[in-house]
Amino acid sequence: MKWHKFTLTTTTAAVDLVSCMFDEIGIEGIEIEDKVPLTEAETKGMFIDILPDMGPDDGVARVSFYLEDVSDLDRIMKEIEDGLDEISRFVDVGARTMEASETEDKDWINNWKQYFKPFVVDDILIKPTWEPVPEGHEDKLLIQIDPGTAFGTGQHETTQLCIRQLRKYAADGAKVLDVGTGSGILGIAALKLGAGQVFGTDLDENAIAAVKENLEANGIGAEKFRVVQGNIIEDKEVQDMAGYGCYDVAVANILAPVIIFLQEEIPVHLKKGGIFITSGIINTKEEDVKRALASNRELEIIETTYQGEWVSITARKL
Repeated sequence: MKWHKFTLTTTTAAVDLVSCMFDEIGIEGIEIEDKVPLTEAETKGMFIDILPDMGPDDGVARVSFYLEDVSDLDRIMKEIEDGLDEISRFVDVGARTMEASETEDKDWINNWKQYFKPFVVDDILIKPTWEPVPEGHEDKLLIQIDPGTAFGTGQHETTQLCIRQLRKYAADGAKVLDVGTGSGILGIAALKLGAGQVFGTDLDENAIAAVKENLEANGIGAEKFRVVQGNIIEDKEVQDMAGYGCYDVAVANILAPVIIFLQEEIPVHLKKGGIFITSGIINTKEEDVKRALASNRELEIIETTYQGEWVSITARKL
């Protein structure tokens, strides 16, 4: 089945009024493309490391919507034209041109699975739950992952950097705090490598179900890995549930700006001599994170590792 896509070229000044007009007509699920920079308030709740270079704001906005049934298209287009005429009395609506195209009705939630294939991190085989173990890899330590709609397949360089650090520090029954657990891949890797207990936190409610399913796929009991939804940086309840001074290792594969805030909170949860593994750090942000860690009197940086343009920085609690 095909969907019909329609894109109106207008102005950023008119976007809000156009959006309201579409809603009144009965058009739902619009997408807006423009070059308006995000404000500090808009980015506050987002984990953004590098924003794409979109060029200067040119005042142009493209508003798209999709229709499955176009039998009533003439009426819809007439109402849009009438609506634009009305809006133009108050604000410049720009070119007000409409482009039409067709797009396939794909299963976007599951379509990505064709690109997630088994891969190896040193002697560890990470594979999706729906793929068989590749021939010749039967002797490797196996981690099976289905991220669902949570973040974390293990393919990214930062995840691999963290796994290598977990191998060094999270063995012999270690207790691990996994901040931003996502699919649970790092916590599961820690348990497979010899850790005894994992406590995970994530802002995304989908992480709860993803971790549960991935524990089952790896034959790990739920009592080994507890996960809660919440922000350990700000939420006292999450902080209390995690506990204080009880972790051998904390791992956070998030983004540099989050780690800069997180370094103030993590030491209270670590034992003396506990290890804080960080990644999700693009190389252009390396020095920013190092400065933040160095400013914390409870932490000392002990190791920095690299893969591609990504960095992992490991610190120890003094």
